Amino acid sequence: MDTAAGTLTKYRMYIDGQWVEPASGNYFESDNPYLGKPWALIPRGNAADVDRAVQAARKAFTSGEWPKLNASKRGALLRKLGDLITDKSRFLAEIEVRDNGKLLAEMSAQTAYMAQWYYYYGGLADKIEGTVIPTDKPDTFNYTHYEPLGVVAAIVPWNSPLLLLAWKLAPALAAGNTVVVKPSEYTSASALEFMKLIEQAGFPAGVVNVVTGFGPEVGTPLVEHPLVAKIAFTGSDATGQRIYEAAAKGLKRVSMELGGKSPNIVFDDAHLDNAIKGVISGIFAATGQTCIAGSRLLVQQSIHDQFVEKLVAFARTAKMGNPMDLDTQVGPVTNKPQFEKILKYIDIARGEGAKPALGGARATRPECGDGWFVEPTIFTGVKNSMRIAQEEVFGPVLAVIPFKDEEEAVAIGNDVVYGLAAGVWTQNMRRAFVMAERLQAGTVWVNTYRAVSYLSPFGGYKRSGIGRESGQEMIKEYLQTKSVWISTATEVPNPFILR
Repeated sequence: MDTAAGTLTKYRMYIDGQWVEPASGNYFESDNPYLGKPWALIPRGNAADVDRAVQAARKAFTSGEWPKLNASKRGALLRKLGDLITDKSRFLAEIEVRDNGKLLAEMSAQTAYMAQWYYYYGGLADKIEGTVIPTDKPDTFNYTHYEPLGVVAAIVPWNSPLLLLAWKLAPALAAGNTVVVKPSEYTSASALEFMKLIEQAGFPAGVVNVVTGFGPEVGTPLVEHPLVAKIAFTGSDATGQRIYEAAAKGLKRVSMELGGKSPNIVFDDAHLDNAIKGVISGIFAATGQTCIAGSRLLVQQSIHDQFVEKLVAFARTAKMGNPMDLDTQVGPVTNKPQFEKILKYIDIARGEGAKPALGGARATRPECGDGWFVEPTIFTGVKNSMRIAQEEVFGPVLAVIPFKDEEEAVAIGNDVVYGLAAGVWTQNMRRAFVMAERLQAGTVWVNTYRAVSYLSPFGGYKRSGIGRESGQEMIKEYLQTKSVWISTATEVPNPFILR
């Protein structure tokens, strides 16, 4: 990293333990969404850079220091990395805010908390145990053990770059794999800064590499590279589908966390003030740019008008402005194409007959300056068949849908192609359990929202993904099982018959 002409910070890629220029010599600008101006120059990688990184990762996997390390030593490296993250969490958060516009209050909490993934999987690394199987075959000893897959391609999005990288990188390394990271072209700086910590922790060259650039130029050749054994991806379901199709041609392993259109369901017996805070958290925190956004608010008819009135009043108080200010509550949209997409969906909602009870336009408040801000927006009069209720907007836009009873709430809640998350607000214990069981979602929150942990598996149903991240079982997504048979017989039986 250095200072380029003017005030732009110029980064290099990290491949095989070296800071390198892109093969093409080309760079592209990364924008600060609060200012609406570029602040950094990012290397524009291509297939040559991808091949160099994958070859380095494969070499590191098969020879050198990394495969000689036992699981305990791998775990020690991960825990050391966790310590370095803790020391540098505020700096990393500031880089992410500059690059993606999310609130410093949230990103500093995220970057500090993400150290727990490295601690957790560092501790789990030497606790991956096989099994001795008491088979039905006489004079045989059969056992299993787990082995790493090889080179993992970790493709991460722009909304929470380092946290979502941790969800992939920590278990992949704990399992003994090597990794090539492809960050979003909109938010590459934090991943490159993070590689300095990889160096300081002492990971051997080639174990972790970063190639920056655009999807067709970097993402596609990375997914299609014959030496890549697995792709771990977070992003839209449309991109996920293309990756899945490409990975299938090479019979590669995949795990994917994709889009969502999550229902946040409020019953008439809910603690209304808490439910309002939960709804706000579900859609306006992170400016709605989160896969788990509770973008469909389902409210029981008996409290619909009262609840919406209180919700709108609360949402009006949200403070917009500089995401670096700790009292800011709603920041800018991360990039201009997404900003324009959100405004387009607002127009679509109006055209479908939805009524804006709040917002519904670009924010023109003085404190928003020239940034890409959208007013917190609440639409009423929404039918679940409308595009605003079926398609992922990925912005601060809430669709309010009334329902009669539990049956209708479940029917509406499940009537989307996604199934990532859901929220339920009720003080009825029976209802809480029944709704949690019947909703088709990988995560169901009851009387809370947006809670995640390194201890708990996370992933989606339907078009919201394949596989899970976090938790103990998740490390097996980066392992393959080997079965070993040892004969103790003194004589080989008939060789023409299957034993």
